[in-house]
Formats: sequence, C-alpha cells, structure tokens
Amino acid sequence: MVNVPYYQQDVKEYTVMNELSVHEDPAQISPLHQLPVQPPALPSTPEKGKKRGRPPKQGKNDQTDAEVTVKKAKRTLDRFNGMSVEEVMAKKLPDVITYNLDILIIGINPGLLSAYKGRHYPNPGNHFWKCLFLSGLTDEQLNYMHDQTLPEQYGIGFTNMVERTTPGSKDLSNKEIREGGKQLLEKLQKYRPRIAAFNGKCIYETFCKEIFGVKAKNLEFGLQPYKVPETETVCYLMPSSSPRCAQFPRAQDKVHFYIKLKELRDQLKGVVQNREIQETEYTFDLVLAKEDAKRMSIKEEQHDPGYEESSTSATLQTCSFYPANEQGAAHSEPSLALGQVGSNQWTMQPFADQIPDIRYSSNNETSQYF
Repeated sequence: MVNVPYYQQDVKEYTVMNELSVHEDPAQISPLHQLPVQPPALPSTPEKGKKRGRPPKQGKNDQTDAEVTVKKAKRTLDRFNGMSVEEVMAKKLPDVITYNLDILIIGINPGLLSAYKGRHYPNPGNHFWKCLFLSGLTDEQLNYMHDQTLPEQYGIGFTNMVERTTPGSKDLSNKEIREGGKQLLEKLQKYRPRIAAFNGKCIYETFCKEIFGVKAKNLEFGLQPYKVPETETVCYLMPSSSPRCAQFPRAQDKVHFYIKLKELRDQLKGVVQNREIQETEYTFDLVLAKEDAKRMSIKEEQHDPGYEESSTSATLQTCSFYPANEQGAAHSEPSLALGQVGSNQWTMQPFADQIPDIRYSSNNETSQYF
C-alpha cells in the first residue's frame, strides 16, 4: 500500500521549493555543467605614454585655473609697480634729439620697460651702454639715467622708427613699420645728424626698401653706400644691442662695431686719430720665421775659465759662527773627514755620524760625556 500522508507531504515540499526557486538566480539553479565559463582576468597594462608605478601625488599642483591666472596677473602688475600691460602700452617714449648731432641711434620701437621708465635702453641685460663705454664713445660708464645728457656731452641722440609701445617688435604690423620709415625720414631731414646708426638689421632693411627702393640682400654691418635723401647724413648699420641677438650674443662681440662707429665720427668731423694705439691684425708665418732664423748668425757662448775659478774659490771659503780671534787651527782649513768630500762639493753630515760611539771606550773616555 502506498503511504498517502507521506506522499502528500512530499508534494507540499515540492510546491514550496518551486515557489522559492522563482526568486533565485537562474545560474544558481542550473546544473554545474551548464554554468557560463568566464575567462581569467588579464593583468591590466598601462596606456602608451604612461609610466608604471604609483599615481602622482595630488598636492600643491592641484590649483584651479583662476588661481594660476591671478598669480600671473600679480607678477605682471608687480613688474610695473601696479600698472597693467595695457596702461604701459598706452605710454610713449619721447625722443632725445636735437639739431646737428654726431650720431643718432635708431631703434625699432619702445619696449614695455622703456615706456614705463621713460628712458632709452633701461634693460640691465642690454649691451648698449656697456659697448658705448668700451668703445670710447663715452669717457665713463653710463646707464639709462644719463640718456638726456648725451646730446650735449657726446653729441649722441635717440629715436625709434615706430612710436607705439609693444611687448616685442613682432607685435608690429608691416604697415606700421612702413609708415614709421617715412616718419623717420622726416626726422633725419629735419635734424640732419652726421650719422644715422641703425640698431639692428630689420630696421635698416625696412628703411632701405621704403626710402631707397632697394631690397637689401646680404647686408654687412658698418658704413652703408646710401645717404639720407637731401642731406649729408650717412647710414651706419650695427648689430642689435639686445642680448637675444643670435649672431652676436655677447657684449664683447659687438664692441668692434661701436669702435668703427667712433672712427667714422672722427673722420667726418676731421679729428686726427691717435696713432699711439691702433687696432692691428697680427699674423704669424712659420715659413718666414724659419727663413729669418737661417739668415741670422747666432754666436755660441765662449768658454770662460775665469768664471769657473771664481766659483771654485767661493766654495773653498769656510763658514764659521765664531769670532775671528777665537777660531782655532782646526777651523782654518776644511776637513775631508766623514766621506772625504771634495773641495767643490757641499754635503750634509749624516745624523748617525754625529752621535759619538761609546760602546768600546774606557772609563776615562766615557767620563767626558757623563
């Protein structure tokens, strides 16, 4: 017979298990052989351009863009004592010019520091004032604070091709530079300096193309073949005094052109040059030196026996620290003991020989030492 209560109990348990299995994950109730096989996790490789290791520390570098811009603005303001760059660019640098100057220094346009200070070449890294002194154009070392005194003392003035102030010459447009060349021509025709010294190649290239109608190629520093129209003003080209000049980065590389500028000024003024000090080019020819040596008769030194006799007699003299009356007969003649040193030689007595030997002496002999 079938146990009916037991069968009914199994049916109830089965229904309860089915109800519970509805809320379970299908993957859990599926057989083991039907479970999805997951591939093993591969080690993560860093992206290209990134190094292995710990991530960078997040500290002081995590600053907002606003903080960075504020710091940059503060640095710019501190440079000009609270003035902004726009306010400095609105300022103009006045020319230091008068009639009949010897030399008129021509720049491209005023920089920020020049406009802020109202002086010419105030940058401490600029080589202008140093080269001016080393070349002899000034008697003493001057700086930008003396620019107003140069026309009266040394006949040197300052001007620029473009009046507008910019952070750099690259901020100028070609139209501004061309118009500045025409304005510069009017200044030169009005004040008529002896020499128009262009401080940089780019200035003279633009001036030459705009005024003379010639596109300058392969420019060389020094005196140029053109004069300012309707004047006797000659043009002189020298390297830029800026330390960023790639061709002549040091001040000593530019002094030569300032020396030639001084010589040109003296020549135009009729000043006689000092012949005591001249700049000369020295060369050495080894072939010519050998030929000169063959022509010269070099005498050999003659043997002088008297010189040797005098030196020998000097070595025979005794050296004594006693007065002449206390010297005994033993000190009058040199002794040849302890190695028999020759008369023409000096030697030091060994320290071991100076110690008396008392090992085999008698009692009478040893008493004199104790």
